[in-house]
Amino acid sequence: MKQNDTQFAPELIVEDVAEAVEFYKKAFGVKEELIVKNDDGSIHVAGVSLQGAIFHLHQEMPGTVERAPEALGGTTVMLGVFADDPDALMDRAIAAGARILKPMKSHEYGYRQGTLEDPFGHHWTFQKVVGEVWKGVIGPDGVPEKA
Repeated sequence: MKQNDTQFAPELIVEDVAEAVEFYKKAFGVKEELIVKNDDGSIHVAGVSLQGAIFHLHQEMPGTVERAPEALGGTTVMLGVFADDPDALMDRAIAAGARILKPMKSHEYGYRQGTLEDPFGHHWTFQKVVGEVWKGVIGPDGVPEKA
């Protein structure tokens, strides 16, 4: 990646970064790119990559506004990941301890998707394009609205 390339790199807040790194390795096959440690040797921040897509895991810190989903009792973000084999990613994550929220399914709007919750409360939708993808403004009946 060049310095000025536009990339999207979510930062997930967790209580225990080391535990999260190990889960994501097992569940998604992530690779460690960066580990920043605290004075006591615990991990403060980890940069990991999922099939080339970078995301960060950050320790929840007192005195900051960022909170882990566990502390909030839920999450405000759904992480969408397009992958060649979303079924395999879902299966691997479930075997590692993730919980299915929406089973993998092919939809009329052209995506195959499934959603899960990881042990830290983050929600992930794994998906791929499997048909003609809807474009424009679609009404509640699934019919495109006229411009």
